[in-house]
Amino acid sequence: MYRDKIIAVIVPAYNEETLIGKVLETVPTFVDHIVVVDDASSDGTGEVVKVHQKEDPRIVYLRHPKNEGVGGAIVTGYKWARDNEISVSVVMAGDAQMDPKDLPNLLDPVADEEVDYSKGNRLFTGKAWRIIPKTRYLGNAVLSFLTKIASGYWHVADSQSGYGAVRLEVLKTIDLDGVYKRYGMPNDFLVRLNVYGFRVRDVSVSPIYGIGERSGIRISEVIFTLSLLLLKLFLWRLKEKYIIRDFHPLVLFYSLGFILTPIGFVFGCYLLIYRLFVGPVAATSALFAAFFAISGLQTLFFAMWFDMEYNKQLK
Repeated sequence: MYRDKIIAVIVPAYNEETLIGKVLETVPTFVDHIVVVDDASSDGTGEVVKVHQKEDPRIVYLRHPKNEGVGGAIVTGYKWARDNEISVSVVMAGDAQMDPKDLPNLLDPVADEEVDYSKGNRLFTGKAWRIIPKTRYLGNAVLSFLTKIASGYWHVADSQSGYGAVRLEVLKTIDLDGVYKRYGMPNDFLVRLNVYGFRVRDVSVSPIYGIGERSGIRISEVIFTLSLLLLKLFLWRLKEKYIIRDFHPLVLFYSLGFILTPIGFVFGCYLLIYRLFVGPVAATSALFAAFFAISGLQTLFFAMWFDMEYNKQLK
């Protein structure tokens, strides 16, 4: 137990026979349960876990009959924690990229009930820029910015870090079956947390990379896929939070901005092409294009500001 709280560490694992043993061996003794969710691994991950299970009774081994993605594995672990009344659940990847020494820092604000979800942020110290490959770092930065807009948690960053601790109340409130099952699970989860008004805090954690882990993720494909996912989640959050649960004028600002901004830019591009290849354009037409674009951007910025103000207490 940790501060009189029952703690479970959820370890999603897919083909991690090389590193899963290191993860299990380094889990702190104050953790009550270690729930390994084998996402239909085709290597010896399950055998390695079962060997450690004989030596450590805290280990619970769950296996998916077919691969569901890292998000699906985490959701399975969350369901186990919810059904077994675990006070605080922490996700630690099976590839040993999450330092167990950071676990108390993640647990403290949740155990003290200061927040409902604490999330690791590898960017605070500045070491991540030197350790993480630049394409992944920059891709993470883009997704973090988009996740701020989609989730409403403007004070959090490093959206792709899955190292987080969550209270039992959250797992009982959120529809876990609806959570995105693939790589975008942390982004989806943040949006759902915001809709229900849960408090979230970033906690500095150590960036670990290049220890033998394998990743089949192509950052270019991920950014495109997750950008579409975040757009859907953003629109869903606006509907759920600012229309169904409580009406807020920022919805009108966002709507107006989404209409005016593209009109202004498209009209402006048309006038530019016309000027280059056909001839002069009327000054009033250029003014109209500028008016639409500037007004649209202003309303979008106002909507974002309203969103920041509305959610600033969720820290």
